[in-house]
Amino acid sequence: MKKIYPSAKEALDGLLFDDMFIAAGGFGLCGIPELLLQAIKEAGTKELTFASNNAGVDDFGIGILLQTRQVKKMISSYVGENAEFMRQYLSGELELEFNPQGTLAERLRAGGCGIPGFFTKTGVGTVIAEGKDHKDFGGETYIMETGLFADLSIVKAWKADETGNLIFRKTARNFNPPAAMSGKVCVVEVEEIVPTGTFDPDHVHLPGIYVHRLIQGDHEKRIEQRTTRPAV
Repeated sequence: MKKIYPSAKEALDGLLFDDMFIAAGGFGLCGIPELLLQAIKEAGTKELTFASNNAGVDDFGIGILLQTRQVKKMISSYVGENAEFMRQYLSGELELEFNPQGTLAERLRAGGCGIPGFFTKTGVGTVIAEGKDHKDFGGETYIMETGLFADLSIVKAWKADETGNLIFRKTARNFNPPAAMSGKVCVVEVEEIVPTGTFDPDHVHLPGIYVHRLIQGDHEKRIEQRTTRPAV
């Protein structure tokens, strides 16, 4: 099965459609599938729902799709540094489903494992719990959260072999593995593709069975908040 494609545009060919649900990796500006997001922008696919911890910043990450009004809903944990995300939400232009970060990660992982729902204490007694099933276990109240089953996953890894086994680099691992698991089809961008058999199996973070298409590309290394001490 061919997994390596020459560009983000070609890797997404035949996968995009309006009103689709996409799971995207990344946390802040770390581990964002920037090349695939740019290709989605250029494709003009609209009315998108994204499950992602946040939406990058105004001109990077999912933020570029908010600028072009291609996103109708975010399933996220953090609005953060993205002023356009905040503006659209507060003005009622963008639907937002808030999830605690651990809950969001587990919803993605559950979807990848075929688990339709699970119970958690996180969010009990808050607006997060409104409208959700409650159940007591051992005298404690839990709420039910559903697994997330995405039409498409887009993630970024550090290295891949030719069969799609992935290694992530440090904190860029973040939401990428569970996001990759949750999609019917998973497209990955990496910094380097190596021959099959290069990796020690114990070093693989996500097995290639979850990965359908791969691209290699150059990536921008942004820093979200740069803090330095005064020069002396």
